[in-house]
Amino acid sequence: MAKKEKKEPEKPSTAWQGTYGDMITLMLCFFVALYDPTETDAVQMAALTASLQNNNNGGGQSLSSGRMADLGNVVSTLPSLEKGNALGPAMKKAVSTFVPEIKSNKVTITSDERGIVISLASDSFFEQGSAELNIDETRETLIRLSQFFNEDTVKNRKFRIEGHTDNTPVGEDSGYPSNWELSTARAANVLHYLADFGVDENRFSLAGYANTRPKFTNDTPEGRAYNRRVDIIILDDAHF
Repeated sequence: MAKKEKKEPEKPSTAWQGTYGDMITLMLCFFVALYDPTETDAVQMAALTASLQNNNNGGGQSLSSGRMADLGNVVSTLPSLEKGNALGPAMKKAVSTFVPEIKSNKVTITSDERGIVISLASDSFFEQGSAELNIDETRETLIRLSQFFNEDTVKNRKFRIEGHTDNTPVGEDSGYPSNWELSTARAANVLHYLADFGVDENRFSLAGYANTRPKFTNDTPEGRAYNRRVDIIILDDAHF
């Protein structure tokens, strides 16, 4: 009597994978639609990124105990969550306000743990070795800066103007003993013009750092050009 051949079990259907993939895609689209970039605190994100990368170059960052502290653990590597109003809307407004200058590299806008940093390229605003502003070429930018600092998004904020140079010594005929005096004078002159255009000087502080805080190496002409700058910082609450 011939034996009956055993039927191999049918392979399980994979039709469900198409439905599952559609569901995951729809959920992704749903959460993307909910995301509002204007509610993102750009400063917190920058500080968090630096913390995760173990980057300590940005200066002091106020730290506080994390939520796990209640269980006996102190999260000391994360930036403080106890901040004031988000700077995200101010960052968005700044970028949209200075589009022409950003495209021409006269202005760059970044953020770090201190706040929003609006950098003015010294070569576009000053003559080499001088603290006198090229007012004819920069008047429009300075006017829009003063208008921006009176916007509602930053009306309760404090600002700091920082002057920076490269490592090239000042010329003997510059009128400044060193880059310290030159960097401070450039910061002061920017503030004077902003005040002439309507900002409240009492909301500002000044600092000159000479060549002690370069953004790039001073070994190349390009790096030195980027290091010659005036930074205007919209301060985070922790740095008032």
